[in-house]
Amino acid sequence: MQPEEFIDQINRKQMPAFRELFGSFYRYLVLYAMRYVRQQEVSEDIVQEVFIAIWESDKKYNSYHGFRAFLYDSVKNRCLNYLKHQEVERRHAEILLQEQDEEDEDHRLMREEMYRALHRAVDELPERCRQVFKLHLQGKKNEEIAQMLELSVETVKTQKKKAMYFLRERLGRLYYLLMILNIIDL
Repeated sequence: MQPEEFIDQINRKQMPAFRELFGSFYRYLVLYAMRYVRQQEVSEDIVQEVFIAIWESDKKYNSYHGFRAFLYDSVKNRCLNYLKHQEVERRHAEILLQEQDEEDEDHRLMREEMYRALHRAVDELPERCRQVFKLHLQGKKNEEIAQMLELSVETVKTQKKKAMYFLRERLGRLYYLLMILNIIDL
């Protein structure tokens, strides 16, 4: 097909011209895109998007050389847009990770402060009550605590209730937060 006929058919959206466009330019445009994005699949997608844009466009082309330059410029611009988009996504991901790290650090500091407050309050408990409650915090069951401290199970339950009442009074709202976080329970 002669260059003038080719441009005329492209302008009139004739399928034979688009088949020739694909056959003549696709491989070269993909290689050209690869110089920018360095990914075969992305390069192929970009070239296909350019072809689709030409098909859907009402733009009229005046010359074969102008059309050819337009193809390469379109591929280059789409590659640059792709790279800009990738950079924006990378920066966004970095910001999210940084925010997550800061949030994790804030949570860690809050949790440490809650534990310190809890342990200070536990240290104020009477001796027997403190022993029972510390074993409870270690995950021991009432029967285990009773056996370890040579107490009845009922005494262990009573001491735990006294400890919980004391902690509720001493810690105020923090007590309920500790319960919600499942740090302390009955």
